[in-house]
Amino acid sequence: MDMEQAANHKSLQAAWLGRQEYQTAWDLQMRLVREVDLGVREDTLLLLEHPPTYTVGSQRHPEHLLLDREELARRGIGLFEIDRGGDITYHGPGQLVGYPILRLSGPGIDLHAYLRDLEEALIRYLASLGISAGRKPDYTGVWVGDRKIAAIGVKANRSRMRRGFVTSHGFAFNIKAGIENEGFAGIVPCGIRDYGVTSLEECLGRSITVRQAAVELLPHWTEVFGYPATMLPDRREEEA
Repeated sequence: MDMEQAANHKSLQAAWLGRQEYQTAWDLQMRLVREVDLGVREDTLLLLEHPPTYTVGSQRHPEHLLLDREELARRGIGLFEIDRGGDITYHGPGQLVGYPILRLSGPGIDLHAYLRDLEEALIRYLASLGISAGRKPDYTGVWVGDRKIAAIGVKANRSRMRRGFVTSHGFAFNIKAGIENEGFAGIVPCGIRDYGVTSLEECLGRSITVRQAAVELLPHWTEVFGYPATMLPDRREEEA
């Protein structure tokens, strides 16, 4: 992200939300997009998990969903057609989902560079754990060899208050071992038939919680995007 964009992002509030229904999180994103655009809220990064859910982006290919609606209901998997870019993907327990709500403004806004920054933060975090990850030509996301560990799909919402955009949607980072054999088996992930998926635990060979990964990722995320972040308290813990 260039210096002018970084200067416009004075600070970031990150929040761990635990497990959230997809519709609840989508509604929250839309509210935060409006508030960030109005300038009444700082840029925000939502970190959470979803129950089993398929989301279909703007590149809609019905043939990439391998289950009919009766089977989706039997398995308890939600299905949403949404406004991000990309094809179909899976969200579920054991996956860290990040929704950055960021205001991108100033001359020379480069949305492709924004996607590369999202990838870079995840790549640096994986490197800190001794995992060599990178990009694959022609595909968005983060890869460990020929297996995808994180999918990325975003929307740039045109600002109503000023020139520029406010981002929504974001990344889905597979954490728990076994997730690659669960919901992903019911789709052609991101429309890619030639390669598989993997998880952080599978690469690490040890256990790690989704929340731990969220906390450990944040410094790398802020390093790439170039402005300070604060992790908001988990109010569910305060109430416990």
